[in-house]
Amino acid sequence: MSEVRKAVQKLYNTYPFPPDPLLDEPPPGYNWRWHYQSAYNFCAGMKPSQEKIRILDAGCGTGSGTEYLVLHNPYADIIAIDLSENALATAKKRLEKSGVLANFHGTITFKQLPLETVDTLEENFDFINCVGVLHHLPEPEIGIKALAQKLAVGGLMHIFVYGELGRWEIQLMQKAIAILQGEKKGDYVDGVKVGRQLFANLPENNRLVTKENQRWQWENQRDECFADMYVHPQEVDYNIDTLFDFIAISGLEFIGFSNPDSWELERLMGKNDDLMNRAKNLTPQQRYRLIELLDPDPITHYEFFLAKPPFIRQNWQDDELLKQSYPELNPCMLGWESKSLFNYQFQPITISDDEFIFMQYCNSNQGLTVGDILAQVNFTLDQVRSLIKKQLIMLTP
Repeated sequence: MSEVRKAVQKLYNTYPFPPDPLLDEPPPGYNWRWHYQSAYNFCAGMKPSQEKIRILDAGCGTGSGTEYLVLHNPYADIIAIDLSENALATAKKRLEKSGVLANFHGTITFKQLPLETVDTLEENFDFINCVGVLHHLPEPEIGIKALAQKLAVGGLMHIFVYGELGRWEIQLMQKAIAILQGEKKGDYVDGVKVGRQLFANLPENNRLVTKENQRWQWENQRDECFADMYVHPQEVDYNIDTLFDFIAISGLEFIGFSNPDSWELERLMGKNDDLMNRAKNLTPQQRYRLIELLDPDPITHYEFFLAKPPFIRQNWQDDELLKQSYPELNPCMLGWESKSLFNYQFQPITISDDEFIFMQYCNSNQGLTVGDILAQVNFTLDQVRSLIKKQLIMLTP
């Protein structure tokens, strides 16, 4: 085992992460990125054809994400891997304590395994979840290539890696703590102590203190979070250009960011026609780069989907195909049956009377096609496409 990997293992054995409390009930709400049907619908524009899938939770930590994968994918066969035996032990306890396994009809297996060695697993996976892991590997390129090899054809991978622009102050504090620790670097308890002393003694208007208070103070009350942020022994941060170079190494297809509203250029300069015209001929990557340069603070990380080609997507521009499809409500929403509800991104929205009526038909379990419903309500195909775009309904061709 490399020295870097040993150091990372030591950190997470000292401070198992994330430190979410173990509950006596299933986790609240939903996370649509870990709900295969909803994630597939977001990426492909339609409902997947199967529920019995294979999922790899690559770097499961203490199991907060694994718990949602079990809850949202009750017929899946799931393998969860991590480097830290202490984190894995907590993950197992989390699932047992919350009761999510009571309604789970698949299988869940935990393995202590470095991510780079997933080729030792026999199966390929329809869905791979890798959140907050690749940027902590000694060589992230080896990690993403290893995962890509285990992704089934047409499969999806959900990835979360750090962004350099929104983490600039974090990087500065990391380096400052390391300097003050000197030979004690690698003693993570001491690192947390030094970091907390720094924040307590720096001037109130200090840039690092201001950013900590604005963005991280609440979560960093817990030493596990503070250690993960400020004394981690290995971290690689990306910008848009280095991110897409990284993705290219995998040989997978970039499907899109899972927070698409943040990557709309119109929100930054849409009021100026000249600027928008200048941006028309930019490639998608250039547009993304422009956005993060103009608004760097929110870009603390990148969260996105990749797919192994060929990956079939449906845009529903064919009227007849749309009429013949079978609609149902997106399972990741909260507050139905009401016109005011939370959508898949957990944002509050209000739907119109016509949308509400159409969605009631979608939820009636009568096996109706879009065409069948349109014959009974005052609704148009373009309005149906609007519901699809807003991720409120899923269609089966």
